[in-house]
Amino acid sequence: MVHVLHIHQPEGSGDIGPMARDAHRSLGRDTEEKVKQLKLKYITLILALGAVMMLGACKKKPAPPPPPPPPPPAAPTASLTANPNTVQKGQATTLTWETTNATDVTIDFIGTVQASGSQSVTPNDSTTYRLTAKGPGGTQESTARVTVTSPPPPPPPPPSATEEELFAQNVKDVYFDYDKADIRPDQQSALQGNIAFLKQHPTIHFTVEGHCDERGSTEYNLALGDSRASGVRNALVQGGIGADQVKTISYGKEKPFCTQSTEECWQENRRGHFVYSK
Repeated sequence: MVHVLHIHQPEGSGDIGPMARDAHRSLGRDTEEKVKQLKLKYITLILALGAVMMLGACKKKPAPPPPPPPPPPAAPTASLTANPNTVQKGQATTLTWETTNATDVTIDFIGTVQASGSQSVTPNDSTTYRLTAKGPGGTQESTARVTVTSPPPPPPPPPSATEEELFAQNVKDVYFDYDKADIRPDQQSALQGNIAFLKQHPTIHFTVEGHCDERGSTEYNLALGDSRASGVRNALVQGGIGADQVKTISYGKEKPFCTQSTEECWQENRRGHFVYSK
């Protein structure tokens, strides 16, 4: 607070004297000094309050927390399969793989490969393929086993047929008409086939049996059977077969191949039958 001192001059008193004027000036200077001091105090107080408020405000604001650390890189994943996983030697199989989060992918016995893919391989022996996937997050492996088997051995060759078996397979009987001993035209192909085979096997010996159907007497059919057997032998010899290879015999109607009394059955019995001689 500023105190202002008022000096009242008595009425009717004229000018103030020198002492009074000096006192008045001194009082004015003191007053100005006090005013300056009060202003300085106010300014100092305001600055102090401002500093206190600023310090208080700074204390109320906590420091922000540090930012969280970045997440670690994801670990790689890897898978490897073989289809089929069992093959015979010389056969192929297909490897199929898939990886994630990998920057370097390799497969044993193949080398560096793409992150995912497939490839045909033909292992000579049973093999375990190993896939390795590497990345910022680590390493991951996967394996696939391929079993290689040996092919089964080829079947043994069939045993060689004996001469008797070859004879039975290749030599055909010759058939006759009723009461006839001459060779029918439709039997010539069978006869020529027999000749061709027997020429290739000159060591084979055989017998031509003459047979008849049931009609007629025993004596007649024995004679007819002999004529049929001899007719076949003569045709063979004329075709180049050695006479010493061939014997003949007649059974007439005594050893029928078919026992029914039908034309089809009688035809079966009218024949020159070839029998291998052991």
